[in-house]
Amino acid sequence: MKHIPLTKQQLIAAMISLSLGSAAQAALTINGTESSARVSWGGADSLSEARNIMSKSTGTAIKKVDNGYGTTKLTNAPSVSSSNNNSYNTTYSGSFGSSSMIPISANSRSVAVIDAETGESIYEKNADTARPMASITKVMTAMVVLDANLDMREEITFDAEDFIGPKRASTRLKAGDRMNRAEILLMALMKSENPAAKTLARNYPGGYSAFMRAMNNKAKSLGMSTAFFGDPTGLDSRNVASSNDLVKMVRAAGNYDVIRRFSTTKSYDFLVANYSSGNRRYQASNTSSLVRSGDYPIGISKTGFINEAGNCVVMETRVNNRPAIIVILGADSSATRWGDAKNILSSLSSRRTV
Repeated sequence: MKHIPLTKQQLIAAMISLSLGSAAQAALTINGTESSARVSWGGADSLSEARNIMSKSTGTAIKKVDNGYGTTKLTNAPSVSSSNNNSYNTTYSGSFGSSSMIPISANSRSVAVIDAETGESIYEKNADTARPMASITKVMTAMVVLDANLDMREEITFDAEDFIGPKRASTRLKAGDRMNRAEILLMALMKSENPAAKTLARNYPGGYSAFMRAMNNKAKSLGMSTAFFGDPTGLDSRNVASSNDLVKMVRAAGNYDVIRRFSTTKSYDFLVANYSSGNRRYQASNTSSLVRSGDYPIGISKTGFINEAGNCVVMETRVNNRPAIIVILGADSSATRWGDAKNILSSLSSRRTV
């Protein structure tokens, strides 16, 4: 999906004025009734809906409600709902059809797949061993930013320190670039720009150190006993968690509509302002080939790679009208990562629904 670059004023006006698009084609029906609230699973309207949510003021449509265990009690503002229910419950009976593991042999070093409705484990491989997570970190970064109820329209300027981290990483951003917080969050989740995550942390109430404390406290609140966050980007190899703990993180992230929309946006053309070098166009695409292809219903997506972590991905998907969370860590190559993901999706599709 291509977007014509907008001026800063036009973008802010669009965020305020855009109305909700139609529900994404692969929307998940809550509690089995079409009239109940819906949670979108990607789609062409993801970006416009996320902008609409964030323009409501300071993120009041975003609630932190999932502790990572069992039943998800989801409380949300009605702006993203097809009904006026402000509270709904994602409790379901049944599973993909069997308690036995799906018949695959994953090549990645650590894998966890769960039925997102029942919490049933569908496949595990070294799922309790903490491993570096690379840019999967940015899912937690996004949750902490959104928990703070900050003004998503506030313009932020990138500083030189936003480009200094545990590792050198390629980027098309530079010091002096200016975007609003919403655009920067989109860039962090969709394009996985590391300076975007760093400047979000630096512009947190209390500064960078307070942000890192909030990340680790959030992990503890979700029961992520193996998790540690040393930086907000994932370039720090000390950022670790087990696959099973990352399932908890993805489950909690599903309650943030902005994360759903932004992480499944296929592409976006940014207009980056810079007083020194002038404005420029930044064309960006999602780092997930599955999201870009549109062949699978993906509700949340985040990829990651550093040498210590290997190729990683977390996602929420829906197969046979059943939601699942997939975590893949430590693949030797991008091809291995996506091969494992497609094998899991194919195997899930062969299981009957209940």
